[in-house]
Amino acid sequence: MRSHTNIVVAFVLLMATLGLAAKSAGCGKTPTIKSQQYSISVNGKSRQYYMKLPNNYNKDRAYRLVFTWHQLGGSAQKIVNGENINQGGALPYYGLNAIANDSAIFVVPQGLNNGWGNSGGEDVTFFDNLVKTVEADLCVETTLRFSTGFSYGGAMSFALACARPKEIRAIAVLSGSQLSGCSGGNDPIAYYGQHGTKDSVLNVSGGRAIRDRFVKNNGCTAVSEPQPNGGNSVKTVYKNCKPDYPVTWVIHGGDHNPSQVNSGSSTPFAPQNTWEFFTQFEAK
Repeated sequence: MRSHTNIVVAFVLLMATLGLAAKSAGCGKTPTIKSQQYSISVNGKSRQYYMKLPNNYNKDRAYRLVFTWHQLGGSAQKIVNGENINQGGALPYYGLNAIANDSAIFVVPQGLNNGWGNSGGEDVTFFDNLVKTVEADLCVETTLRFSTGFSYGGAMSFALACARPKEIRAIAVLSGSQLSGCSGGNDPIAYYGQHGTKDSVLNVSGGRAIRDRFVKNNGCTAVSEPQPNGGNSVKTVYKNCKPDYPVTWVIHGGDHNPSQVNSGSSTPFAPQNTWEFFTQFEAK
């Protein structure tokens, strides 16, 4: 029996190493986590976060797991509720829950002092603890974890891409820069980024710099970046990237705004772009 157990454990580890489909320990369990706010102790500090489960959550279905990080001065509550997009706010869950068709579990962490200073890597440790807590209770496809955020939240997603590239399948950085550190940062990860050329808070050069780290890590061919097409954003999909490690960059002519729209549209383009980027990946 011990020999059989060892073989099973070795097989599970091999699947994880190869990036093959792997369900979390919470699969098949009656969940105790609900769509509400929770607290967890991390390095002796009380940290808060919100959970959003799909409607009619199925304990036997492995869901995508999506982390959504708020901007400086924002809050997890504002990510859950959404803000006035006409005043630079974001749709609830950055617009992703509305188009996910109940295929994802959302985690919305709250930053210390409403930011992501990540002192001593404490916010990355917060992420680690959340993954363990959520996946012990809920059914998650562990090869389909994602992270997104605007501004400081984008910086936190970038920090995770640097520090936990094997734990996250892809990130989406909306108007971000390197603000939360980059421990490691030498491995590939699927990367979506967008930025405005008139960003008055975080200059577009910072967004380009963090993008270029993963253009290099992912082995993509550098290109001459196009400029915004008048009032419309322009998407660049990099060529010759390593298999499973694409890079997409969207440039627009706007300011520091997670809800930028194209000319003649009232619908922000970040949600659809992000969700299309995330859902190109399926469990193997």
